Amino acid sequence: MTLSEQHTQVCIIGAGPSGLMMAAQLLRYGIQPIIIDSKQGPTTHSKALAVQARSLEIYRQMGVIDRIISGGKQAKGVSFNQDGKVAASLSLANVGKGQTAFPFIHLYQQSKNERLLLDFLTQNCCPVYWETELISLNQSGKQVEVQLQSGAEKVTITCDWLIGADGAHSTVRKQLQIPFNGDTYPNEFFLADVELDNPELDNDDVSLFLSPKGFAGFFPMPEDKSFRIIGNLPNLDKGGDELILEEVLPGINTITTKDIKIVRNNWFTTYRLHHRMADNFRKDRSFLIGDAAHIHSPVGGQGMNTGLQDAYNLAWKLAAAINGQMNDVVLESYAAERMPVAKDLLNTTDKIFKLILSQNWLASVFKKWVMPRLLRFVWSKESIREIFFRRVSQIDINYRDSKINLHLSNATEIKAGDRLPYLKLFDEKKQEEADLHEWCIKPGFTLIVLGNLNELDLFTLAKWLTQTYLAYVNFFYLPPSKKNTNVFNAFQVKTSRAKTLIVRPDMHIGFMNDAVDIPIMDNYLQNVMGIKSFPGPVS
Repeated sequence: MTLSEQHTQVCIIGAGPSGLMMAAQLLRYGIQPIIIDSKQGPTTHSKALAVQARSLEIYRQMGVIDRIISGGKQAKGVSFNQDGKVAASLSLANVGKGQTAFPFIHLYQQSKNERLLLDFLTQNCCPVYWETELISLNQSGKQVEVQLQSGAEKVTITCDWLIGADGAHSTVRKQLQIPFNGDTYPNEFFLADVELDNPELDNDDVSLFLSPKGFAGFFPMPEDKSFRIIGNLPNLDKGGDELILEEVLPGINTITTKDIKIVRNNWFTTYRLHHRMADNFRKDRSFLIGDAAHIHSPVGGQGMNTGLQDAYNLAWKLAAAINGQMNDVVLESYAAERMPVAKDLLNTTDKIFKLILSQNWLASVFKKWVMPRLLRFVWSKESIREIFFRRVSQIDINYRDSKINLHLSNATEIKAGDRLPYLKLFDEKKQEEADLHEWCIKPGFTLIVLGNLNELDLFTLAKWLTQTYLAYVNFFYLPPSKKNTNVFNAFQVKTSRAKTLIVRPDMHIGFMNDAVDIPIMDNYLQNVMGIKSFPGPVS
């Protein structure tokens, strides 16, 4: 497809999961971006495997969750093996029960994520311009000039905003001259997507094998008898680029003490791992998301999910600025909110990964004798399992320190900046079961009032929202009842009092107050969040 546009509001460089999610989220707000990629098409390799609960909540909001659930599978458990023998076995079944609609680790390949998002773009008439490469960019005060190479043709376009979603070797980041600090792990690694004839390997469990010879991890794929195998390369004479799976297989057999029988080899590659982060996620009218902004080890299946959430965080802010609904200053909160998340993730995965790789005697003693017992002990504690799930699922990420949140409540368990908790409720208006996340399906902000209000108060609230913010703030009211005690207790709502929540479009709580006070909410929306009022007809 030939790129004919001369100007666009948003140009996205890179059509991997982060770039595609960015485009999909912008489309939800009526923004039609241009998205390009130097590849011939979407990846045919599995790449990232895990879709964490927080990402599944995003997909639910987009209305595509059923396809993901039916096309993937849940990881039922994880086993740690020492010298081929099970040292610890941990169940993951419903490990996050009650914390989310998706209390599990879901296995759904990156290639499927890309296809799903591409279908979403197609349904919204947003093409991807493949085999189109960024050559250079030049920013001015009001726009970005982008020079592209599409086949033999050079095309120059301008855009109001540029998104760099072009991976670890990001041309956007290099053109912006943003440092990408970090390091490369000294080890070389292999990855193989294979079909096995090994009934002793549970097709629903992650199996990790540690030995003095190295490590190997077997991750079940949604397809029957299919696994992702990763591990460190053995010390062979020739370089990793020349290796084939058959040469690595003896090392895998040694580490696992099993005879691994490969029926089909779908993909084999060798690679090095990096842990790096951009010095900033924004420069003027350009932003970095996903691997262009941060890369790290694959521990915990965090990489792709973090990129998806970068896009999710930025898209609603950018769309609101473009649509004239919010001041551009809200865009400063993207880097302020997401950079600490990336930094914490890099530090955590780096420490765990170095422990896994370490061959010094102290680390070896710890991994062989202490770690299995420690894992079994801590996993027997429900509170520890809850902390683990909240961490790995990314539902514990909060923006409490963000300047676009305001906490005016005595509540201490849940605060402004937190992800809106997943709580089931009884919708008194519709007389049916629902949950708080379901109330936040529509694009825009969501005002939730918990408490006992009379009809005049409700009418006043609805009139205020309609006349001041049109449809940009959705409104839900939950009166006290025995069926909703769990919600009132979670938010620490006192008897005979009311509480107001304003939930951001990314399902993080932006505002919390122990009263229903329209002037204070106006102050938050207009002065803290930067929303421009939209006066409607006075009735």
